[in-house]
Amino acid sequence: MRIKLTYKLPIILSEGEDSGIVVTCPLIPGCISQGQTRDEAMRNIREAVDLCLDMQSQEGWSIPARYEVAEVTNAVV
Repeated sequence: MRIKLTYKLPIILSEGEDSGIVVTCPLIPGCISQGQTRDEAMRNIREAVDLCLDMQSQEGWSIPARYEVAEVTNAVV
């Protein structure tokens, strides 16, 4: 029996170029999705994360055990 782990991962939501919402998971390189609404984007990124985590187990890479989420403020000139 395979044990399923639960992860709480940070994601970033931003406006898409044409419309909709683009979502990325910065702890998983290349893990990106989108949706026309926030709810759709959230469903899609959950699926993308699941697929990426499946690949993780097959390829042997891992998510950092410890990380910090912080913000930086820059002035735009």
